[in-house]
Amino acid sequence: MEFLGTTQLASYCGTKKSCLFPDLAPTSTTRDTYQSYCPPGYRPLSSWRPGLLCKVPSVPPSSDKQFNPIRQLPTVVPSLRSALHARYSTRDWHQANRVHLKSSEDSRECAGRLNADSMRLMQEKDQLTYKMQKDSKGNLEERISTIDFWRSELIYELECLLKETQQLETTKKRLDCAADEVKEPLKAALECLCHREKRKGIDLVHDDVEKNLMKEVDVFKDCQEILTKLAHNISQQLSINRDAQHALEQDLCDKNSAHFIDEMGFKLRNTSDSINFHHGVEKADGTISVPATWAKFSEDNIRGSQHARANSVKLRDDAEAGLKSTSQEMWNHFISTNLAFNNRIAEVVDARNKLQAQLGKLLQEIFQTEDTIVLLERSIKAKEYPLKVAQACLEARTKRPNIELCRDAPQLHTYPLLFFRLVTEVCTMDDTLQILKRRLQEAHDTLQTLNLYKSKLEHEISVKANSFFIDKKCMDMRKVFPSTPQLTGYT
Repeated sequence: MEFLGTTQLASYCGTKKSCLFPDLAPTSTTRDTYQSYCPPGYRPLSSWRPGLLCKVPSVPPSSDKQFNPIRQLPTVVPSLRSALHARYSTRDWHQANRVHLKSSEDSRECAGRLNADSMRLMQEKDQLTYKMQKDSKGNLEERISTIDFWRSELIYELECLLKETQQLETTKKRLDCAADEVKEPLKAALECLCHREKRKGIDLVHDDVEKNLMKEVDVFKDCQEILTKLAHNISQQLSINRDAQHALEQDLCDKNSAHFIDEMGFKLRNTSDSINFHHGVEKADGTISVPATWAKFSEDNIRGSQHARANSVKLRDDAEAGLKSTSQEMWNHFISTNLAFNNRIAEVVDARNKLQAQLGKLLQEIFQTEDTIVLLERSIKAKEYPLKVAQACLEARTKRPNIELCRDAPQLHTYPLLFFRLVTEVCTMDDTLQILKRRLQEAHDTLQTLNLYKSKLEHEISVKANSFFIDKKCMDMRKVFPSTPQLTGYT
């Protein structure tokens, strides 16, 4: 840099006596160097000497003549002329000239040497100044290139970090969406369990459907917890990424400021208008780092950002794997539960159909039993009249008088193939009625048993119908299930 003004050898406060050019001492200490003072208009008659005094004769005050020094000169000149032989000699005069010449020559040689040394000094200082300026500009140029290098590294790392942070935020949104999508299937599975608690009787069985539903609920909760945990980890990593981004941006801002300042200093010339003196600036040292720590600071920032990006990539991979695994697992359990539902519904429908078929047969058998009972009642009623006739006949024959009470053929016929005996007829008919009545009672008991089983079958059919309705309702609720893109957070 150059400065306004003159060189250090110049005078800034007016004319000064130089120490290199002192005033010339008198050539001689003799008395001829001192000149007597003559009034204006008079030529000095001789050099002034202390021993020669011009005595003017005094004029009495009473004299009429006025004192005239000019008229007294002729009386003084002879006395001065008598002192001319006391002047310097020719040898003194030549000696004085030689002294003057010698002193002048010495002064001139000293001035010449001084001028030559000054020119050489100025050239050396000019060369030193030029070299120092060149070195300073070279150092500034190297420093600017170093700052440019670290700026480019910081910019590249900042762009990579911003891109990675954006991808990580997208992954977090996918995790949040996937966790929200799990809520509906989980709610449906819990509602299915609640609805299946409304089954009746023997249908309140811990079947495969209930097992799959309970396992499905556990799987959905586990998947939701995994997705939530991954989203929480990504949130923490996003905070770390923002800290690394802030450090990079701050470092880059400082680098830009330093680059601008050094580039402005590199562009300064000796003819620049913005330069000025700043006394004492070279004594102030406000630096807080050296090139090694300066470079290490940016290197640490970049390394921290790279570490954050590596963790972000790992978290994104874990999140992607978690989304795929949870989606696949939920789909597998959903399909398995649906298959169990379909099998259970088929079993319930088959059992209901069998019960309905059995109920139909039972109703037919009830109808037949009722007809049998009617016929038995009619048969019993029909057998009562012949029994009454036989008993009435026997009762009338007991009223025969005396010897007429004979055990004759009507009473006890010896030829049963031709005639029925009344006693045998009554006994046989009585046994027949008893048998028919017992059979009628058995028919009534059978009919009552059939009616009991009928009610049981009807109850079981209603239970199966209720179970079928509940499972069918659950299947209707499970018709809508998030797709794989939804479970992976893309929609």
